[in-house]
Amino acid sequence: MQTVLVLNGPNLNMLGLRQPEVYGRETLADVEALCRASGAGHDLAIEFQQTNHEGQMIDWIHQARGRVAGIVINPGAWTHTSVAIHDALIAAEVPVIEVHISNVHRRESFRHHSYVSLVAQAVLAGFGTHGYVLAISHFARQLQGSKG
Repeated sequence: MQTVLVLNGPNLNMLGLRQPEVYGRETLADVEALCRASGAGHDLAIEFQQTNHEGQMIDWIHQARGRVAGIVINPGAWTHTSVAIHDALIAAEVPVIEVHISNVHRRESFRHHSYVSLVAQAVLAGFGTHGYVLAISHFARQLQGSKG
């Protein structure tokens, strides 16, 4: 069974509490359950992680190299600030889909730039937590296509 790594950056552990008018009321546990159900529906294993520590995120990305079929990443605020995560994603040589719960382009101007988008094959923003499902489904479709 192929594995998709779902990575979540800083403050996403506060989903359901932090700015529900922007991020909704679903918790990170709800998102994890959603991702696992989506993966199971596509015969994909899901590894789900969240951290508020950039070095930990980079370590998980490095460990993905040669081991997972794809990375779904919601880098949170690191989207706009982290060249280190950008570089780690390049080094991992794994397909990447960037996900944002809110539409970052309808928010503050500093959120309009993404270092991760430069590496990602696709970006999903503003679909709420359903963006994770869309990303996992996309990887499943790609993997199915590669099987013939």
